[in-house]
Amino acid sequence: MISFANAKINLGLSITEKRPDGYHNIETIFYPVQLYDVLEYNEAPEFSFEAYGIDIPDGGDNLCTKAYDLLKKDFPNIPTLSIKLLKNIPVGAGLGGGSSDAAFVLKGLNVLRKLNLTSEQLKSYANRLGADCAFFIENKPLFAEGIGTKFSEVKVDLSQYFIVIVKPEIHISTAEAYSNITPQIPKVDLKRAIQLPIQEWKYYISNDFEIGIFDKHPIIQQVKNLLYEKGALYASMSGSGSAVYGIFEEKINLDDLSHLGKIYYPTEI
Repeated sequence: MISFANAKINLGLSITEKRPDGYHNIETIFYPVQLYDVLEYNEAPEFSFEAYGIDIPDGGDNLCTKAYDLLKKDFPNIPTLSIKLLKNIPVGAGLGGGSSDAAFVLKGLNVLRKLNLTSEQLKSYANRLGADCAFFIENKPLFAEGIGTKFSEVKVDLSQYFIVIVKPEIHISTAEAYSNITPQIPKVDLKRAIQLPIQEWKYYISNDFEIGIFDKHPIIQQVKNLLYEKGALYASMSGSGSAVYGIFEEKINLDDLSHLGKIYYPTEI
């Protein structure tokens, strides 16, 4: 069985408060895009996980293995599997690749072994793996709050636009991203702002991570500025970075920016 695990971008991101448990509450909109990792599952005498393509920093101790172990514990009859991952979604980019891989392992095993788990049950498992992991269970635009696990419907459709992602050769850890954050209540209601014409988003919708990360990694700010110079209607860092996306009215080739990072051309799911 093969699964195609897609990436996401964040449309706006506010860090609203630090919680007693050390986590942060956020407000953001997760939006799925067509940039894929590929997962292959085969029955095998013993469990194994192999990754190809982009290097994964933590090696075998990754969310795919943890997702398998989580279901295997509750469903011992799940067969021993060999899982192979072709990694295309860049790591440390704010695109949710690891979370997506884990969610698709959960969904894949649910289908493969006919576990009949509901979306809510799958999301419950996913929440134990990572803050944005549960988003990929339904895999549609959602407003997220809390630590990124409380979802509500939001109407946003970018299917008529063209998305470009630029990923500089910089890996930003979650700890680094939060190190310069001062939580505050958002001045703008993201759910309302996202309903404005996309040309107005840049005046109201922002990513709180950008200020601290731009200071430390000015090339990321340079990428954002260049996307606007190239005609983007809206540009932003995704999640905690370091990938920056631009939303364009028409198809555009930005390979001339390849000296700043790798260029991806995903489209709306």
